[in-house]
Amino acid sequence: MGISIHYSGRFNKNANLSGLITEVKEIAETFQWNYEVYLKAFPVDNNENQSHNGKIYGISFTPPECETVSICFLSNYRMSSVVHLHFYGQSENPSERNFLYMLSTKTQFAGTNIHKTIIELFRYLNKRNYFSEFRLVDEGEYWETGNEQILEQKFKENGYLIDSFAIAIESMPVAPGESYEDYFERIVKLINDRYKENRNPND
Repeated sequence: MGISIHYSGRFNKNANLSGLITEVKEIAETFQWNYEVYLKAFPVDNNENQSHNGKIYGISFTPPECETVSICFLSNYRMSSVVHLHFYGQSENPSERNFLYMLSTKTQFAGTNIHKTIIELFRYLNKRNYFSEFRLVDEGEYWETGNEQILEQKFKENGYLIDSFAIAIESMPVAPGESYEDYFERIVKLINDRYKENRNPND
């Protein structure tokens, strides 16, 4: 629960990985975000159709109150992260192998300014042709619209729902004989009803 950014893609093998790392590093240092640099060059004679070699290339950074943003790749040029590689890198399960390349970052608690900055960074890097087959889904809808008002409204709505859910959990215990499925359905319905009642029609 909470606004997140979901993304996937490949590194453009005609681009310069070291150049991408340098640019992202400079931006992270400007904002004083913690960052970590991994391998800076792909193996010679690398093939994007090969399975990965278990190593991470690229850079990651972590803004305040935000999950880590991984602009990282495996040796087959596909976007991944250290965490994804750890959990799914050696999996024989086809569904789990797909998770290896599906990245996301929750920005809900970082706020709209950091969310917008991350989106604009991805937009900049994409225009610089560092990526290929790049896809991004923004739950704040800023990537798709560039509209700050929509972004702020999405954060406001999700903040309300998160707070309401926490309060509901604390104040509404499970009823005798009630399954957890019914319990959560009851809570979600109550939150939605209250949200509709309290929502400003001009928002």
